[in-house]
Amino acid sequence: MDIAHKLRYEGYKVTPQRVAIYEVLHGRTDHPTAETIYRELHEENPTMSLATIYKTMDIFAKIGLVQIINVGNDSCRYDWDTHEHSHLVCTCCHRVDDLDGLNISAMVKTVEEISGYKIHDHHLLFDGLCPACRKAQSH
Repeated sequence: MDIAHKLRYEGYKVTPQRVAIYEVLHGRTDHPTAETIYRELHEENPTMSLATIYKTMDIFAKIGLVQIINVGNDSCRYDWDTHEHSHLVCTCCHRVDDLDGLNISAMVKTVEEISGYKIHDHHLLFDGLCPACRKAQSH
């Protein structure tokens, strides 16, 4: 994706900071926090603040470039993969993984039928122990 084109198309300025943030996030599967992104960019971008990361992520979410995953305790993780999928969060190590293969559209339809609501957005998040933590706890 041409990040500069997408930002301009959506009415936002293309800044070196926004491009750098997108480049750090794009393609990752570890769902980093804003603090993680900040630490990775700070050495090469010493004037970039943590607030810039948060503001940029809000813009990216608004224009469909990232999903913001609220993992509880006022903590958010970021996912550049915006196709419809759910997430798993390890309650021990706080790892976040993608979960594909669920028929989320069918679940949304069922919720609408049961509740009478018209669902505009949803976030499906499962908490549990990841395989590594389960293995460590069994020893």
